[in-house]
Amino acid sequence: MTEKFKLGILGLGVMGRSLAQNFSRNGFPPIGYDVAPKLPPDFDVKVTNSLEELVGALTPPRILFLMVPAGAPVDTAIASLKPYLSKGDLIIDGGNSFFVDTERRVKDLAQEGLLFIGTGVSGGESGALWGPSLMPGGSVEAWPMVQKMFESTAAKTDDGEPCVGWMGPGGAGHYVKMVHNGIEYGDMQLIAEIYDLLHRGAGISNPELAKIFVRWNEGVLRSYLIEITARILERTDDETGQPLVDMILDEAAQKGTGKWASQNSFDLGIAIPTINSAVESRMISALKSERIAASKALGSASPFKGNSQHLIDAAEQALYASKITSYAQGLQLLAAASQEYHWNLELSQVVRVWRAGCIIRAALLSDITTAYVANPTLPNLLLDKAFKEAILTRQAAWREVIQTAVGLGIPMLATSASLAYFDAYRSERLPANLTQAQRDYFGAHTYRRTDREGSFHTRWED
Repeated sequence: MTEKFKLGILGLGVMGRSLAQNFSRNGFPPIGYDVAPKLPPDFDVKVTNSLEELVGALTPPRILFLMVPAGAPVDTAIASLKPYLSKGDLIIDGGNSFFVDTERRVKDLAQEGLLFIGTGVSGGESGALWGPSLMPGGSVEAWPMVQKMFESTAAKTDDGEPCVGWMGPGGAGHYVKMVHNGIEYGDMQLIAEIYDLLHRGAGISNPELAKIFVRWNEGVLRSYLIEITARILERTDDETGQPLVDMILDEAAQKGTGKWASQNSFDLGIAIPTINSAVESRMISALKSERIAASKALGSASPFKGNSQHLIDAAEQALYASKITSYAQGLQLLAAASQEYHWNLELSQVVRVWRAGCIIRAALLSDITTAYVANPTLPNLLLDKAFKEAILTRQAAWREVIQTAVGLGIPMLATSASLAYFDAYRSERLPANLTQAQRDYFGAHTYRRTDREGSFHTRWED
């Protein structure tokens, strides 16, 4: 093959094909390869049927973009490429890989003179095709090789800024994408709980709820997820004539990134209860047969008998307050990870990258960016003046919504966890003093005192 390309894409599934067309449209025509290609007739990107030919068609230093499932397939793909590569060549992993795996791959390939980038890619099929949010990290010297290419193909904000930025060394890029997905889990669950309260609790129809979400999307809640929720709620099932959302089984699947965020938060000692509750809610949703049996044995929720419009207005306030709290948790996790893993993440840049293209893109991200530009060491988003005021002015409605749900028997795990986090974070004194006393009582674990330094133990049974 005499024609030369700047980029090779290994893996031509939906996301791989979409990215290939995006790169091609923006002046970086790639050559593609897939072990079992299933290509649509209108796919106009050059495809080869051998890895040797794929690598041979690239201009050195070669750049290969992997769009294969996370885990062992990435290592297999890397191993299959290495015989054809030379020092200075670059491999990019665009899947949802665990950041620890990315750290390992960066180090292992560096020993062979190869560069590696692990990049988060958010936006789904449409984003990959027309402009995703990109979160690259890995071999620092590799960023100049792809910066122009990534900036050309990334989503653009309203002011024309590309939604891509260098996250940091090692697994920083994939870690940022993992936390993005954790926030996404929380955001989706918060919306679902408000939907449940208004639909199942207050009896508001799906078409009416669609109108409510359309209206909410014109204000501070404006976001991709609010927008698509309105579209989902107004969609009718072609087969039954019923609202399509009512015909979908209430079991939510997950691919692991939310769980990874929860697990890592425990490793770093950072509380992210909204995200954890979202993960747990999906676990509970999977117990469909048990839930059916339990509803017959334990009873079900009661209908709301109050002022529906008042509840709708309060729900809007509660949802916004909960979303702020969820972002605060995710950003605090990023700050802790940056320190622990020596990544030097710039949170303002991370949030900028999320402003368009990605699933959690939302109007409030511009305000979050402003907050971290003004104070890069802000310990918690809740302490920013604008967000503090936003929370405090919505506090009464937030509590009312949760109290109403508790009274009806409507579960709001993530919304309740968000408020509990807020209350715990602002508590000058928590009951951990009793917890420490208990630990010292049964295990002699000692405790610290409020009136002097040092560790102390009491012989409680004397």
